[in-house]
Amino acid sequence: MDNQTEVRKFILLGLTSLQGLQKFLFMLFLLLYLSTLLGNMAIMTVVACEPRLHTPMYFFLFNLSCLDIFYSTVTVPKMLAGLLSGHQGISYTGCLSQLHFFHFLGSSEALLLAVMAYDRYVAICNPLRYTLIMSPWACLLLAAATWTTGFLHALMHTVMTSRLHFCGPNHIQHFFCDIKPVVRLACNSSQLNLNLLSIITGSIAAGTFVFTLFSYLYIFSFLQLKVQSKEGRRKAFSTCISHLTVVALLYVPVIFNYIPPSSGNSPRWDMI
Repeated sequence: MDNQTEVRKFILLGLTSLQGLQKFLFMLFLLLYLSTLLGNMAIMTVVACEPRLHTPMYFFLFNLSCLDIFYSTVTVPKMLAGLLSGHQGISYTGCLSQLHFFHFLGSSEALLLAVMAYDRYVAICNPLRYTLIMSPWACLLLAAATWTTGFLHALMHTVMTSRLHFCGPNHIQHFFCDIKPVVRLACNSSQLNLNLLSIITGSIAAGTFVFTLFSYLYIFSFLQLKVQSKEGRRKAFSTCISHLTVVALLYVPVIFNYIPPSSGNSPRWDMI
């Protein structure tokens, strides 16, 4: 790989080159990042310390908070540094590492949200068998499967990107090393990389989204038809709506960014 790659450093062009806007965005994303860290660490601490929360739902919530912390940390600190200093350099190895962990944690989170939807489906629609189906061993296996699948998915993209030949230019139209803006700089054909991105990553995003959506459609129909108590329905709905909000915030941008043919999107649109 070293013998084939002349470019050893990339330049991240960032969100904007306007000085005034850079300072505003720096403060905005710094506050959001600190809120993300503090909020998720608080969730993890409470779940770990409170024995009554040692249930499948909160076990998966603990994993989700852990993923959120790492997921944000992969991109945001580098973006903040770029907003302070203008264009931000990143080494070839650092760029591949960022690309790998971004897709590793992102796909793991998508899969985990589908697992959480299944957990809610079993808890609401099949409560008598809930403790049997969602046993501690089953929860550990499901969590391990999400992290492992996400890692292998990202490893495929990282290996395929490392096989490309970069001979210049080295300016990435993004604030972090995502697959599309990086492979656009390759001197040899990157069509296979883009096809894998649309097919594999798109399938993971769309498949888990559809699974989650149908799980909740079944839950809502079950609540309307089988649960007579208004308080019982309200409690179940409140849990589901908060989860569906997270699902929408993650899946909608991912589906619009990775499923359509890559040639149809501009670098600016991908970044937004």
